[in-house]
Amino acid sequence: MLINESEQTVPVKHTGMTRLIKAGGYSLKGLHAAWQGEAAFRQECLLAVVSLPLCLVLDLQRGDRMLLVAITLLVLIVEVLNSALEAVVDRVGAEFHELSGRAKDMGSAAVLLALLLWGYTWVEALLSL
Repeated sequence: MLINESEQTVPVKHTGMTRLIKAGGYSLKGLHAAWQGEAAFRQECLLAVVSLPLCLVLDLQRGDRMLLVAITLLVLIVEVLNSALEAVVDRVGAEFHELSGRAKDMGSAAVLLALLLWGYTWVEALLSL
């Protein structure tokens, strides 16, 4: 719902439980968009579907298990943020600009670093068995 104030359209600010429900809906919409539009997100979800149950059945210490779950979710978080960054850059314009390319490259680098951290964490956890 929008309110017309002096010729500007301003979204209604929801509060309380309505805000939480709406925020949850927006989050689900974002996850759906990532799943539908980003092959990398789907691949990393597959990685999570395989690795999360594995970390629950392995004989790991509680802290190691928590770290593996957290680092796996971190990969998904960074991928969603990278996808959002790419969408905004693409929205700004289709023509090449050095700063747009740099922003996309840095987002990709963040995903790479998260995946390297994921791999290192898993290797350390498996070697501790």
